[in-house]
Amino acid sequence: MADMVDDKTSLEDVLRWASQKLGDRLTFATGFGAEGCVIIDAIGRAKLPIDLFTLDTGVLFPETYELWHQLEARYGVTIRAVRPPRSIAEQADDHGPRLWEREPDRCCDLRKVGPLREALAGFGGWITAIRREHTPERATAQVVEQDAKFGLVKVNPLVAWTHDDVWARIYANDVPYNPLHERGYPSIGCMPCTSVVQIGENPRSGRWRGSAKRECGLHLTADAEEKSA
Repeated sequence: MADMVDDKTSLEDVLRWASQKLGDRLTFATGFGAEGCVIIDAIGRAKLPIDLFTLDTGVLFPETYELWHQLEARYGVTIRAVRPPRSIAEQADDHGPRLWEREPDRCCDLRKVGPLREALAGFGGWITAIRREHTPERATAQVVEQDAKFGLVKVNPLVAWTHDDVWARIYANDVPYNPLHERGYPSIGCMPCTSVVQIGENPRSGRWRGSAKRECGLHLTADAEEKSA
């Protein structure tokens, strides 16, 4: 499937390969983390015809929304908003207030996993910004793999990159990034489920603090979901 790309293939070449292979059936789902900004920079600079979208859960940080608009203006791209069918208020009516505190997996399923599944319908492949260093669940991810969960090709062009690789590219290309990264938030998700990380802590320890949860479910395989159930 990925006979032309591997860990040593450059970001730009992976994106070109995927774009040529999948054409208009390729999309990039960005959460506006540092890695996602690097990929948007590469897509924008190369003017690749890749569809872009983000999962707007309704509870993103104000700084994330500002970065969204900044990236669109900087690179002349449109990043579509994919939103859950129910607002936060409607979700509270259905499941009670602050579902993320009581059933974080359920909340992620309603506001992220379900909307992503709908957004990917009709596409043949999706690009992600995951790296193997992020979590144990991502440690075996390949540059290109078959995503059985969503039924399409999954392209992970930064999977072998380190934290330093990402930030070296950001500084070299003057890539816009979320200012929260400089305020103790190395990994940024929804406001209610993201907290400041202290020196010496795992970079993702600020996500769903106080629980064993480290993934919203977008990148969990079916096997991993069964083990965590």
